[in-house]
Amino acid sequence: MSKWSARRKRFRELLAGGECLNPGSVFDPMSARIAEHVGYEFGMFAGSTASMTVLGAPDHIVLTLSEFAAQCQRINRAFSLPLMVDADHGYGNALNVMRTVEELEIAGVSGMSIEDTDLPPPFGLAGGQRLLSREEGIGKMKAAVAAKVDPDLVIAGRTSAVAIAGVEETIARVTAYQDCGVDAIFLVGLKTREELDAIAPHVKLPLILGATPAAIDDKGYLAERGVRIALQGHHPIRAAQQAIYATMRAMRDGTHPRDLEGLPSGDLMRVVLAEDDYDGWMKDYL
Repeated sequence: MSKWSARRKRFRELLAGGECLNPGSVFDPMSARIAEHVGYEFGMFAGSTASMTVLGAPDHIVLTLSEFAAQCQRINRAFSLPLMVDADHGYGNALNVMRTVEELEIAGVSGMSIEDTDLPPPFGLAGGQRLLSREEGIGKMKAAVAAKVDPDLVIAGRTSAVAIAGVEETIARVTAYQDCGVDAIFLVGLKTREELDAIAPHVKLPLILGATPAAIDDKGYLAERGVRIALQGHHPIRAAQQAIYATMRAMRDGTHPRDLEGLPSGDLMRVVLAEDDYDGWMKDYL
């Protein structure tokens, strides 16, 4: 069994459990090692954080598949947790979705979501969102399922229909995507318990939620509704940006390096850089 398959089996075990879990939001090898060190069960790598990390750009779908897959591979190389990723719209039509699944499976991801939003935002939408037709969404989900080689790789059908088109359309899409053979349903845009209570009975698969507003942010309640993963946003990368800014600003303004605040300890740096591993390899092989 490959290490990727072992991680995918572990991810499936988490989805099959009875708990609602929060993933560690990771964006590079060092953040991935920290997530593992502090005890997260799995990592989550989003399209938005990928755009920030790789391009220094907002989440406007200007990142390419090859750039995203390469960063996934770097993250997976650095830690041993399952990695769930946001593969956005699959970088194109249903054939592009197949290529996306192929590349991300090779990069070692344990699960990925494919969404039915019309992306990149088309001309004239002025920053808004619209859904693909239900038929095109179904085509993408079927293509994603058909493209995977490892049966343990998780494909999550993702929809923002509840925020764009309402509960009834969400139920119709969830039902259709389940019939395509996806392994989980990923809902984005839920705001109330009433919405989740209406949709959850129609979901036969593990549920994944995007941002969880205060009105529904109760792990016990979510677990009872079949939610197995609830994202908490991607605050680590934002905190890192602030820390880098504060450090550079302080040094530029004359603070001596010895007087800087918020620097990591030597022990933490050993974890972040896997120094114990490298020290052992040098001893054994050099």
